[in-house]
Amino acid sequence: MNSGFKAVIMGGITLIVGFVLWRFTGDVETPVVTLTKLGVVLMVLGGLEALYGLFKSVGGKFVS
Repeated sequence: MNSGFKAVIMGGITLIVGFVLWRFTGDVETPVVTLTKLGVVLMVLGGLEALYGLFKSVGGKFVS
């Protein structure tokens, strides 16, 4: 398994976890971090990681 595919898989998992946090933890209160905001951050990071993995697996062949 190459590193681009791993980045796509891990980015997708992070995106899904972020979506679940954002969607279903609106009424949960924590003292330090709001879980809905953490979900949004995880969705953004997961999406970026998935896009990086796609670029690395597809576009990386043409760049080098």
